[in-house]
Amino acid sequence: MLIWIPVDGENGNASKIVPQLEAKKWALVDFEEGVVKSIAFYSTIEELGGEWVDFIILSHKFENYLDYMNEGMMVLVVREGQETIEEIIEAFKFKELDEIGL
Repeated sequence: MLIWIPVDGENGNASKIVPQLEAKKWALVDFEEGVVKSIAFYSTIEELGGEWVDFIILSHKFENYLDYMNEGMMVLVVREGQETIEEIIEAFKFKELDEIGL
């Protein structure tokens, strides 16, 4: 499955989540069978070219998320203390992220 995360730069697992309007890069995490297969970084979310993405993880619940939901993505939000990609994916594995719903 593919997961979008707006981040502060290309620092691999150490990249930190930021509000989407402040994102310097978008991390695309390929996550399968409880393991991160790869992390790719894009300047914009549109660079992927319309490939299906399962989840997007945002920094807080007050961000604009309706467009992502309309595209069929499940929108999740980090909890306090979850900043780096590594911490976020660890929380994702154990269902420790909050889901945004309408």
